[in-house]
Amino acid sequence: MASLYYAQTFPASAIPENLKKNADAVVRKDITTIQINKIDDIKYQLYTVTTVLNKDGDSQALIYIPYEKGNSISDVKVNIYDEAGKKIKSYSKSDFGDFANNNQGTFYSDNRVMALSYTPTQYPYTVEFSYQIGDENTVFLPDFVPFKSTNVALEEAQMKIINKSGIELKTKIYPSKYNYTSVIESDNNGEKVYTYKNVPAIDDAVLLPQPIKILPKVSFALTKFNLEGKQGSINNWSDFGTWYYNSILQPVSVSTPAIKAEVAALNLQGTTEEKVKKLYQHMQAKTRYIFVALGIGGWQPMLPDEVQKKGYGDCKGLTNYMKTLLDEAGIPSYYSVINSGISPVSFDKDFPKMGGNHVILMIPTEKGNIWLENTSQQIAYNHLSYSTTDRNVLSIRKNGIELIDTPSYPAEQNKEKQTLKIKLGEDNSILGEGNFSYTGSQYDNSMALINMSPKERNEAMKSFVGILHFEKVEMKNFLNDKDNAVTKYDLDFKANNYSKNAGSSIIFRAVPIYSDNVYKTEENRELPFELRQSYEDEFEINFTIPKNYKIDELPDNVNISSEFGLYKISFVKNGEELKVNRTIRINKGLYPKEKYNDYINFRKKTINIDNSKILISKI
Repeated sequence: MASLYYAQTFPASAIPENLKKNADAVVRKDITTIQINKIDDIKYQLYTVTTVLNKDGDSQALIYIPYEKGNSISDVKVNIYDEAGKKIKSYSKSDFGDFANNNQGTFYSDNRVMALSYTPTQYPYTVEFSYQIGDENTVFLPDFVPFKSTNVALEEAQMKIINKSGIELKTKIYPSKYNYTSVIESDNNGEKVYTYKNVPAIDDAVLLPQPIKILPKVSFALTKFNLEGKQGSINNWSDFGTWYYNSILQPVSVSTPAIKAEVAALNLQGTTEEKVKKLYQHMQAKTRYIFVALGIGGWQPMLPDEVQKKGYGDCKGLTNYMKTLLDEAGIPSYYSVINSGISPVSFDKDFPKMGGNHVILMIPTEKGNIWLENTSQQIAYNHLSYSTTDRNVLSIRKNGIELIDTPSYPAEQNKEKQTLKIKLGEDNSILGEGNFSYTGSQYDNSMALINMSPKERNEAMKSFVGILHFEKVEMKNFLNDKDNAVTKYDLDFKANNYSKNAGSSIIFRAVPIYSDNVYKTEENRELPFELRQSYEDEFEINFTIPKNYKIDELPDNVNISSEFGLYKISFVKNGEELKVNRTIRINKGLYPKEKYNDYINFRKKTINIDNSKILISKI
């Protein structure tokens, strides 16, 4: 009877038309029941039915169960249905493989995953998947969101929480800022039920903010919790921080005679800043980053002693090691948990809960906070990359947690400076010499070049500056200035077909190297757009024209200002030489959909002006 019932339940034809739009997969049902029995006993029951419409949707129906040692997994059932909703395959727990959950090459891990690989033979198909899992850790209650990625639609999702523990459960609903959909909340005899219904897919549009910024969510936290046998309370950030400090950090904040000797041997002198820099660059030179998930639920760092001996660690281990070196030098620093990612996500100061996916270190000084990213051997001192700027951290102290903002770099700090000397040839070629420098988030973008061979760098330049037809290109004098967070290099190049002949005259464009992105307006933009980085590019270009040519006419100087940024270009003629100065600045932000075409038109205008034509003719 049951199989017949299911067979009639999931034909692809029953999916409402509005949910197929922009969707590679449709989640038909997503039902989670969480039963909290006591401080160290929680059971999750998960049931999902997902219809995959095409190959791009396969990743939305992966069949896996992440778990840790000590979790109990039961009632695992998988059924696969064809387009008509007819069952074509069934699997049980014994069909799953069991693997270390180490997507980043973990050396040691308590994290495991049970997974089943299914290769579809036709589309659409439907995966029905259910299991139960019991856990002793009650600190990580998942957020309830409709879906996490673009091009997925949802028919119905429900989260039910049955709290039998007697511990207060805090909840907070974060509505969609864009009214994309809303959550329905009901309370059924003390059972809290949250539901989403008929949520259309978010299309993967240009400059789209992450779905988490568009969709609603519900967050949950127990005021008392267990993590690997260590119990704590989280009524506010302060008592959670005290628990974190005492239970997670204190046990591994242990120096050794070898670490004392290591710091003493550096003979630190000068200001706090100078000492911190010397210690940091010393640490960078002798360690490398690996991903480790070990210790209390993957949250406790390796011992500093282990990092010192082995020369490697993950973000937690390396940060804790760096903190121990600073402790030995008498410099206070704070282990800081952060949400790392390309689009800033901050902790809610009014709703404390366990979170974050990365750890950095903060050192307060009279001149302001120093921030250290401890996982990179190449990154500059006191420089945070764009995946950690402009958001807050949980800065953990003996007496609690302080929420502190990481730096926000203004556009003029995220800068590319480009100085070019260009010789125009009568054969339409150019010979060029350039100096380039990058700071702020543009320094981050140029980090990829650091570990390349000279040959690889030249190849990278060819693809990076695809707009020039290089005949030859050579990058020289590459420098990663780790004291000041600047990368610099020089470029020698020859490029063909730069100019065009018009009778006895030559026409060429004003700006040799610029972004040639194609910007397209959208008739019916449905969602806001996010410019994730503020930046400024400042170019100075000096053209030398061939002997016996003269500059006939120059374009007008231009100065455009808009809420998205500014653009200016000027032309100065000096005999056979022409100097072009060009600056573009972009202001980051989340902008309403109504302004999308204004932004696109601003960018089209700047590209057209970069392409302004200059005419020289034979004397």
